[in-house]
Amino acid sequence: CIDWGYLYLPGINGEVSLGGESDVKLGFAKTGKLPESKQKVVARKVSEIPTLAYVHDFGNVESDRSFALIGYDEIDDILYMHKRYKGYWAHEGKYTIFDMFERLSSEYRTIMDRCHEQDRTIYDDGFAVGGQKYAELLAGTYRHVNAAHKLFKDDEGHLLFFSKENNSNGCVNTVDLTYPEAPLVLCYNPDLQKAMMTSIFDYSLSGRWTKPFAAHDLGTYPKANGQVYGGDMPLEEAGNMITLAAMLCKLDGNTKYVDKYWDIITTWVNYLCENGQDPANQLCTDDFAGHWAHNCNLSVKAIMGIAGYAEMARLKGLTEVADEYMGIAQTMAAVWESNALEKDHYRLAFDRENTWSQKYNMVWDKLWNINIFPNKAMEREMKYYLTVQNQYGLPLDCRKDYTKSDWIMWSAAMANDTETFLKFVDPLYKYINETPSRVAISDWHDTKTGKYQAFIARSVIGGYWMKILMDKMLEK
Repeated sequence: CIDWGYLYLPGINGEVSLGGESDVKLGFAKTGKLPESKQKVVARKVSEIPTLAYVHDFGNVESDRSFALIGYDEIDDILYMHKRYKGYWAHEGKYTIFDMFERLSSEYRTIMDRCHEQDRTIYDDGFAVGGQKYAELLAGTYRHVNAAHKLFKDDEGHLLFFSKENNSNGCVNTVDLTYPEAPLVLCYNPDLQKAMMTSIFDYSLSGRWTKPFAAHDLGTYPKANGQVYGGDMPLEEAGNMITLAAMLCKLDGNTKYVDKYWDIITTWVNYLCENGQDPANQLCTDDFAGHWAHNCNLSVKAIMGIAGYAEMARLKGLTEVADEYMGIAQTMAAVWESNALEKDHYRLAFDRENTWSQKYNMVWDKLWNINIFPNKAMEREMKYYLTVQNQYGLPLDCRKDYTKSDWIMWSAAMANDTETFLKFVDPLYKYINETPSRVAISDWHDTKTGKYQAFIARSVIGGYWMKILMDKMLEK
């Protein structure tokens, strides 16, 4: 939804023309050539919108190949803490978009070889753990996950990777988008995960954000000058940041990334300890569903955040601290299991009988192999989910028929075997294959009709890689 900057379609390997729709199309149909571009094109009516056309003449051949280049230059890509930055591709202004067109043209084959290699990796990883359907889900989505971000470096040389909350409120670097999309980048480039989190940590470190939990966002794209979201998500964002930080430390095998922020993280984890057992009337990432106090899944997030802090403390060599906080997490998990249990499943809210919800936040318990939730809680949940699935997937909870497909794939990764995992993949594949909504894959759709609710081409689809991340971690 960019509304400033310049679009370029250079005449590399072909001819380009800009003109009225009928002039360009009819002219080409009659002569086989594009008309000369008009200096100024005015859209007179909807049927006469300006047309940018490209033609490559292969001549008389049996087979051949070519390529065209298209690019968009926002000039100033992002305003971060009141300083303007260009995208990473410009290398601090050393390259113009015209330089990049020339470079891309001259290195086209090498670049495409690397792209194809990444394509194969994505597909093969998916196929190895989930077969053809799962592989196709991944192959068809990873580009729009990456495209929903802006990559740049700040004045201190930090790599920053800011998401835009597409088709929603346009927030910059929303933490509860960073969380669900994390599996993709954690699998293939954890530095990009750090690049999404560093600015949130630095926001608190700078003193601009002083609350005892993480911020929700950094602004409205393209202005990343501080949180603009109307209401905080205290347990949500603190739990997200700590859990992801723990995951990064496990991948690094050390805590170098978080050492600078340890005091901040400690403040956040103490908030989780004090408020996470039975959450007050707080929003969680599924904010479209509204506030609900005593949210069981939000409590799971808090518990896993505390466990993540303990895991980081152990890596730091703080054995007593690690034991203390893991003990807190284990005690809270036992209380949670008792209070949330309703026969064959666990409730949406502790005080709501005959309710259920996806407990996707519990996936870290399996992924880290710490098993703090007792009485086979995860197995009980997974078995129940299969009884409430609809034609196009597992609903988010008992309130509506809609779902979030990123969370389905998080929940599915908790399955004990591939056969069970695929029972969640198949309805999602069916939705994407059959939906009447002709939009880039939506993460929010109706599980009975297959129609999208809202949200198009958002980065949270990176959550589809949770099974890949799970298998990579369990292999270690």
